[in-house]
Amino acid sequence: MLHDLIIIGAGPAGLTAGIYARTRKLNTLIIDATAAGGQLAALYPEKGIENWPGYVTTDAGHLSNNLINHARTMGCVIKEHERANGLENRDEHLVVRTDLGEYETKAVILATGMGLFKPKRLGAIGEEQFEGRGVYYKLPEREYLLGKEIIFIGGGNSALEMALLACEGSDTCIIHRRDTFRADEAIVERVHNADIETIMKAEVVEIKGTDQVKSIVLKVGGKLIERKADGVVINIGTSNVADDMDRWGVELEEGLVKVDTDMCTSRKGVFACGDAVAYKGKYKQIVVACGEAAIASNSAYKFIKEPYWAK
Repeated sequence: MLHDLIIIGAGPAGLTAGIYARTRKLNTLIIDATAAGGQLAALYPEKGIENWPGYVTTDAGHLSNNLINHARTMGCVIKEHERANGLENRDEHLVVRTDLGEYETKAVILATGMGLFKPKRLGAIGEEQFEGRGVYYKLPEREYLLGKEIIFIGGGNSALEMALLACEGSDTCIIHRRDTFRADEAIVERVHNADIETIMKAEVVEIKGTDQVKSIVLKVGGKLIERKADGVVINIGTSNVADDMDRWGVELEEGLVKVDTDMCTSRKGVFACGDAVAYKGKYKQIVVACGEAAIASNSAYKFIKEPYWAK
């Protein structure tokens, strides 16, 4: 079967590109190496989103589910847990090779984010031993948190927003290795106004316990401090597969896909959007990724259909 468009990546950018492609009636296939939804669904499903236009606040899981349902309702076919390994030219078309087969298409949009991702680890003693038994990299179910002492490690938006969710039913503390948070000022202000303890300029030395986490050892001001903890939620960013971008045969800029203002790459028929792309002034936000996706989808349509108004 010849597809009009194949989108590689089913995060917010890829799903938005699919939605816009279907408004143009392009036969659209979306392929993702993991589950649809991207990092929103995989790592931060309960993270509060306060800068998505039209919503004072929503959560990441709800937003990702809406995008997935919208894309499917529009007619996008989404193949999950199928890794795309590369692109080949075949006659006038492109072929997407995956670990399960190959698909022929007229155009491709790369929306892979920064590649396959996994949460960064602290490297502290006991961290690996207690993973899933008190050490977590995304917010556990709220029922689990009730009445417990939960420590969050990190200084970005995600870590602080998770702590704000948890503090309603648990004793909550945020630990950060620097003297100031890197989160948005509005979120930092909410943390300071909430019932959340903060420990700054602190290093996690060890996570201790028996069957479950019982305590955490910190180094603060040159002194070791041990404090009780029922759970430790680590949110210090994600690491990515370094070579993921090389497989597409497009020009890169500092490891990301170089695009122009139309989201065109250096390869004919291949477009890109979202965290996968690089250009001057790039701002990594969900709303920006979705805006780029609309542009990439429109550019792909013009390439495929060659409408009179695009000439």
